[in-house]
Amino acid sequence: MALKNFLNVRISDLAVMYIKLHRFHWFVEGPLFLPLHEKYEELYDEMTALFDEFAERLLAIGGAPASTMKEYLSLTQISEDGSEVTPKAIFETLIKDYTFLAEELKKGIAIAQGEDDEATADMFIGTITTLEKHVWMFKQSIK
Repeated sequence: MALKNFLNVRISDLAVMYIKLHRFHWFVEGPLFLPLHEKYEELYDEMTALFDEFAERLLAIGGAPASTMKEYLSLTQISEDGSEVTPKAIFETLIKDYTFLAEELKKGIAIAQGEDDEATADMFIGTITTLEKHVWMFKQSIK
């Protein structure tokens, strides 16, 4: 897969994750409401920044980022199930989705380096570090 196409799929994944994180934020309830409500807001704000960074990188290398829900839904590899309601189910979904994104970005490093684009590879590396830290925290939260 060409780097520009790869970036568009990841942009779409990040868009869907942003929406999912908002849903988690809006519908959290129970004794952990306050810390989880705040955490999900922190996560969707972070996802917004990643989404924008990836789209701007694609523009910088001459691509055109997907920019409609129709495009995102046709390209994403992230499920938009919507059945998660408990904190445990939400964290399990986040573990799955964030792990998937990190693994995909590891593949993206090779794609970027194959196109002599070390800046994009570096962006992927930094993002992987962030995603993997969140996965660790999510796992600790459901022990």
